[in-house]
Amino acid sequence: MTVREDDVLFPNNHKGIYGVVEKDDFVLIVPFDGIHFILVKQYRYPIKQYSWEFPQGKHEDGSHIDPEKLAKLELKEETGVTAKSIKKIGFFHEAPGYANQGFSLFLAQGLDFKKQALEDTEDIQYGKFTVTQFENMILNSEITDAPTISAFGLLKVKKII
Repeated sequence: MTVREDDVLFPNNHKGIYGVVEKDDFVLIVPFDGIHFILVKQYRYPIKQYSWEFPQGKHEDGSHIDPEKLAKLELKEETGVTAKSIKKIGFFHEAPGYANQGFSLFLAQGLDFKKQALEDTEDIQYGKFTVTQFENMILNSEITDAPTISAFGLLKVKKII
């Protein structure tokens, strides 16, 4: 990750300084068995609390691999789930007001549960939730992760769920 401040000339000819965070893109996977979503619960240091989210991640060493391959790896690592079908649904910019980072959204179906393969630094639990339970978790602020909520919104708009 890099953080920088740029001297910029905006389209309206106003000059200013703009802070930018540069981070590699990541993947977000929506595991869905037709009834339940699989969510992970993990501690997020910046907000000092646990967060329910769809599985997501990137290669920490900065290497770039095919997003679909990365999605399969992250899903298996965080949940122990393998998917018979994994399909790219879309791409989002996470916070274009200050960062260049984006994420590819994948839908995983035909789920087969195995053992998690967590990294040493990961303390991740997972759970199954119906669409109604998921929606109530958003309404009750139990899910506050913006990429997770955005992914759900796109799946609803595309009438996938």
